[in-house]
Amino acid sequence: MTGSRSSYRECFRVPEFRAMWLAELQSVAGDQLARVALSVLVFADTGSAALTGLTYALTFVPSLLGGIFLTGLADRFPRRELIMAVDGLRGCLIVLVAIPPMPFWLRCVLVSVVSLLQPVFKSAQLALLPEVLGTERYATGMAIRSITIQSAQLAGFAGGGLLIALFNPYVVLALDAVTFFGSALLIRSRLRPRPAADANKAGDTGVRRSWRASAGESWGLLFADRGMRALVLMLWLMALVAVYEGMAAPYAAVFGGSSVMVGLILAADPLGSVVGAFLFSKLVPEDKRPGLLGPLAIASAVPVALCLLRPGLVVSVLLFVFAGAFGTIVVMQATTSMTFMLPDARRGQAIGMSNSGLTTATGVSPLLAGVLADKTDAVQAVGWFGLAGVAAAIPLAMLWQRSAKAVAPSDA
Repeated sequence: MTGSRSSYRECFRVPEFRAMWLAELQSVAGDQLARVALSVLVFADTGSAALTGLTYALTFVPSLLGGIFLTGLADRFPRRELIMAVDGLRGCLIVLVAIPPMPFWLRCVLVSVVSLLQPVFKSAQLALLPEVLGTERYATGMAIRSITIQSAQLAGFAGGGLLIALFNPYVVLALDAVTFFGSALLIRSRLRPRPAADANKAGDTGVRRSWRASAGESWGLLFADRGMRALVLMLWLMALVAVYEGMAAPYAAVFGGSSVMVGLILAADPLGSVVGAFLFSKLVPEDKRPGLLGPLAIASAVPVALCLLRPGLVVSVLLFVFAGAFGTIVVMQATTSMTFMLPDARRGQAIGMSNSGLTTATGVSPLLAGVLADKTDAVQAVGWFGLAGVAAAIPLAMLWQRSAKAVAPSDA
């Protein structure tokens, strides 16, 4: 069964996987530190849940444009070099964000550009991973990534609250920049060069297809049949489940929580994700995993909907742990199933687009919740989004169950 301890060791025996894993680990931890810093900084300056949600959204929403216009680069250019360039550029931009004082609008612009580049990095990385690990180790590698990346988010969110209490948000932003530079250097020194997938060549003519044709083909693959559509939409639905991350500061304020409590709310999701990904990969056979996607999608939204009962901070954190566990399993398995249903030549752009939709929805949901919270409060806003998630997950679960495309990785 995939996910055994020996399988974990087999993945870590691959030097290039170790480098990719470590580079992403430190970069993700830095990103979460930055998100805590931005949330606290903006809420302290403005006192507005809507502006806090807007700033948080800007760490996600521009990814939609990056996913549409830029992820094709992961198939057109060598993926190793692309990862290095993107991380180096993002590090430089975060250095600028960390320079005080700065007008609010300029900080928004810089954060938006960083978000714009995220899908380029993600599409290149996910498209390269099957080539590094091979088909037989890919599912285990994805489980390792989910567990360790969520651990990095846990450390970044919880540590972010403590670091802000000890220092200030600008120091935390500077640390985020350092992680980007470290990631780029690690990829440069440990990964071997590979040629581009060159997916934009038209047959043997060597003529590159236009961006419009390339993007249209990738979107067509994502919505080619009801099985793939169900996977994509369930993936995006997880953004509703994670709405509490963008609402962490105003949510904690409703109950009189401090910046440390903001970090704990943000840490709840990755904590649940670590536990969920580990148990799922260890206990559930690969051929049974796709069939559980629908019920797990519903289960991920139910704890968030329970916020309508106005639980206290301790109960809320526990609910978010469960939501994070189920939501991460859905993202992990949906991405794995999609990867083996897509051709390598189109994999980078198609996966990049699907992940950009998830990232964008993750940013839009707290923005809308922030507007709703200004009319009611953050706790009620989060609860209504959870209830909407339950309502949307039910028909998607039914669509997936009816699909003939529930292909396990072992069958690919």
